[in-house]
Amino acid sequence: MTIDLATLTAHNLARWQQAKLTRDFSVVARRLTASKARYQVVSAQTGVPWYVVAIIHERESSQSWSASLAQGDPWDSVSVHVPAGRGPFKSWEDAAVDALVNCAPHAARWKDWSIGGTLTLLEQYNGLGYARRGVSSPYIWAGTDQYRSGKYVRDGVYDPAVVDRQLGCAGLLLAMKALDASIFPSTASVPSVPPPSQAMPAPQPSITHPAKGSIGDLVASLVRAVVLTFKRS
Repeated sequence: MTIDLATLTAHNLARWQQAKLTRDFSVVARRLTASKARYQVVSAQTGVPWYVVAIIHERESSQSWSASLAQGDPWDSVSVHVPAGRGPFKSWEDAAVDALVNCAPHAARWKDWSIGGTLTLLEQYNGLGYARRGVSSPYIWAGTDQYRSGKYVRDGVYDPAVVDRQLGCAGLLLAMKALDASIFPSTASVPSVPPPSQAMPAPQPSITHPAKGSIGDLVASLVRAVVLTFKRS
């Protein structure tokens, strides 16, 4: 069955807007955020947001710097797990760029880095078997109230009773966003009318703008009357 990615993106966004954490993500979120600079090196070469690189790294190898982003195999050897035959590489960063550019789901080609789009890309990284079943993916939602149970225990074998104990991508994003505001920054609209504190002040009384009822106002009124009479004559 073909999965409509636009529909899946909308469903993931709706789940995100309702999601609540049911496990403690704080320790892992701090660890991933602390390595932001290193993930930004990969982001600059691929266009994949640094926090997405970080989350894939955590899910695929528990953030091991000796393991490839593609499947968790050592990056200094030829990989044996899918995608097999990759490497060896000179560094973790080189292996990460290869995984994002040359390996499915080819994250470097993805263009929708909105919340829903990001979650959909991450779900494709693990596979769309859960979406085909119409259930939430534990790869994304484990550790939130959007997931209860159900897991592929091996290729093609789904067990509805098994609970995924690994932390899901959405919960990691929520916890990391609480630490770093650059993750899905808010896009508050600019008010069209300045707030009261920024409103333009009223002009102060002067010779050209005398206070109403003052002697200056009376003189100005007499001058205007004389001028008007002169113009009519």
